[in-house]
Amino acid sequence: MNGRASLATNLRVVRALGMRSVRQTFRRPQLIAPIIVFPTLLLAIQTGGASAAVELPGFPPVQSFLQFMLAGAIMQSLMLAGNSGGIALAVDIEMGFTDRLFAAPIPRFAIVLGRLAGTAALGLFGALWFLAIGLIFGAEIESGVAGALLAVALATAAACAVGGIGAAIALRTGSASVVQGLFPLVLVVLFVSSAFFPQELMIEPAKTIAAYNPLSFVAEGIREPMISGIDATDTLEALAAIAGIIILGLALSARALRHRLRVG
Repeated sequence: MNGRASLATNLRVVRALGMRSVRQTFRRPQLIAPIIVFPTLLLAIQTGGASAAVELPGFPPVQSFLQFMLAGAIMQSLMLAGNSGGIALAVDIEMGFTDRLFAAPIPRFAIVLGRLAGTAALGLFGALWFLAIGLIFGAEIESGVAGALLAVALATAAACAVGGIGAAIALRTGSASVVQGLFPLVLVVLFVSSAFFPQELMIEPAKTIAAYNPLSFVAEGIREPMISGIDATDTLEALAAIAGIIILGLALSARALRHRLRVG
């Protein structure tokens, strides 16, 4: 009975901190803009200026370039959601809010899980936002509602996974400026994946890097339900990549949390 009560208490803590994380993001334009505004503008520019790319030999059969690019926009949004979550956590550390949480009678890792829950919620919001934009402007989801739900679920899980790495960096450095400085690196890692362009049409060394980039597997898992249909192989590869990122993020966060508790 005590175990159940403790679990229920921990879940309430994670929920409360997750909701606070979401509210904190929407109250700060510098946090919400990279998640929604920047990817939306880039999506508009890319689909408006490079729509003829679908006529290239070897380009996968798609209804439109917008349909192909939706996965890239979702990937960009969830990556920046993880970065913004790390920035917000670092701000909490700088303001002393995290120290007050450490002093509270709650599990220390619930603090990280609360932040990750908030990041996952932002990833969900971003995925729904871009799916809505795609449908409004004529993009079709070939696998229907099931495919849309699968894409949203993968995006939500991926946002949580990436958020773990952002949280680890925030806990280790305690500096919002350091985490914010990773913004260009986030884009570089994403652009050397197949999120924005088919891997088959890339040139070396980008093609080889994209082949082994975990984000490529996630992007393809999100894209396939939109442009062709649900593919078990792509879905399993995306889930494996997300699981790997989650394990890495949690391991780094646990180590950074121990460091933060030790040094204060």
